[in-house]
Amino acid sequence: MSRGLDHIVHAVRDLDAAAELYRALGFNVGARNRHPWGTHNHLVQLPGFFIELIGVMEPNQLGSDGFSVQFGAFNRDFLARQQGFSFLMLESRDAAADAAEFRAAGIAASNALHFEREGKRPDGSAVKVGFSLAFARNPAAPDIGFAVCEQHSPQNFWNPDFQVHPNTAAEVAGAVMVAENPSSHHIFLSAFTGERALQATSSGIAAPTPRGDIKVMDEAAFRSHFGVEPPDLSRGARLAALRLRVRDGDALLAALDRGGIESSFHVGNIVVAPETAMGATLVFETPGR
Repeated sequence: MSRGLDHIVHAVRDLDAAAELYRALGFNVGARNRHPWGTHNHLVQLPGFFIELIGVMEPNQLGSDGFSVQFGAFNRDFLARQQGFSFLMLESRDAAADAAEFRAAGIAASNALHFEREGKRPDGSAVKVGFSLAFARNPAAPDIGFAVCEQHSPQNFWNPDFQVHPNTAAEVAGAVMVAENPSSHHIFLSAFTGERALQATSSGIAAPTPRGDIKVMDEAAFRSHFGVEPPDLSRGARLAALRLRVRDGDALLAALDRGGIESSFHVGNIVVAPETAMGATLVFETPGR
């Protein structure tokens, strides 16, 4: 069964600054949450998808449990080298079954792991949200974390009020990896997404999913598509860009102008470069451009 995009993790060294950056980008940014293994986050919701701004705020809380190792320590080590997109998460209907599928495919990094935390509604009242995650590993991309996420109380997590943004961002279009040899990631991506028929493109490969796609490009194709430099590939493939669709390009530009955010037009898209977006490339696809 194919798995749609669930969320992407943007790892940053200054979480408060990252929240302010995303507000300046024209997003509605959620309150700060705290994990027991030392990471804190802010969430930016879209329908069925979210951006998780993550910081390792209490490294002394990292332990030997699965989440500390697979998520907390991974992001700590990632941030020792760079900022940017560190994790790609897909939706799961049964994390335990997905973990078993990953083991059979030889890409598993964990069994299904479960945790709960407190969330807040728009009125400030507290609710419980729960998740089960199964982690995967791609040896050719040690600086990208991969996992699937099953939500146990989605009615307490998703909120249409959080999904309305001044920049009119409406849905995720896809995520972009950069690799020296995109085709070498075909087998892993097929097993990870559950999509058997990946597409060969002029720039690399693409994995369609029920919510957005995952493109793998080489460095030249990334420059050509987005007009910015790709991340350093000395340690392997990297998760480089997030593509979002907006309803109103003029409203997006007005929001970026209010926030003092530099952007560029490239191949019909509005692109915010990693130098501005804390190591990440943000690509806004606008109607009629």
